[in-house]
Amino acid sequence: MPETTPNPRSVKRSTAQYWSLIHTERSRIADVAEDLTADQLRTQSLCQAWTGEYVVAHLSAAANTGRFAWLASMARSRFHADRHNARQLARYLGDTPEETVHTFRRLVPSTVAPTKDYGAWLGEVIVHGQDIAVPLGVDLAPSRAAVSEVATYFTTKDFAVNSYSLVQDLKIEALDDDFHVGTGPAVRGNLLPLVMTMAGRPQYLDQLKGDGVAELERRLRG
Repeated sequence: MPETTPNPRSVKRSTAQYWSLIHTERSRIADVAEDLTADQLRTQSLCQAWTGEYVVAHLSAAANTGRFAWLASMARSRFHADRHNARQLARYLGDTPEETVHTFRRLVPSTVAPTKDYGAWLGEVIVHGQDIAVPLGVDLAPSRAAVSEVATYFTTKDFAVNSYSLVQDLKIEALDDDFHVGTGPAVRGNLLPLVMTMAGRPQYLDQLKGDGVAELERRLRG
C-alpha cells in the first residue's frame, strides 16, 4: 500500500511548521549540491536557461530577501521578474560553483521571506531541487508532507507560477497519496509529477494520465 497522508486541504500548519519543512528541503538540496562537481553544477537545469548553479544562487537570494528588499528590487526592475532575478543572481553567484553552494548552505536556516505565502516558498524549494537533480539523474526525494502542502497551495492560488490557472476546472488526483481536488476532466499521477507540472515543467506530462491531460498540456504549452 502506498504511504498516504490526510488530504492537506484539511491541515492548517503554523508558521514554525512551514519553516521546518522549508529548512528540511533546503538542507536536502544543499546535501546533493555539495556532492556535485563543478561541471555538474554548470549543467542545464529544468528551469529555462539556468544551470544548476544559477538555481542554487536563486534559492540563496530567496532565502535572504525580505519584503522591503524584494519590493525595492522589483521596483528597480520595473516589476519585470526576469530583471529582478538577474540582479539577485549577480549577488549570490560565487566565483566558483562550490562557493555558490557554500553560500546557500549558510542560508539554509534563514526565516526571511518577502511575503507570508509559505506554500509558495516551500514550492520554490521543492521545484527547484528537482530542476537541479533530474537532468543529472540524481535522486532528490522531498518529504510527502511537503509535496502535499505545495500541491494544496498550487491548486488554490497563482503566485510565482500560474498553477491555479493551469488546473482550474480539472480534477487533480494523486495515485500515491490521498490528494484529490477539483472537478472536471481528471488528471492523475504521482504527487511530485503533478506538482512539477503545475509549476510549468512539461517534462512531467508523460507521467500523468486521464482525460484532462490533453487540456492541461494545451494550457501549459499555450
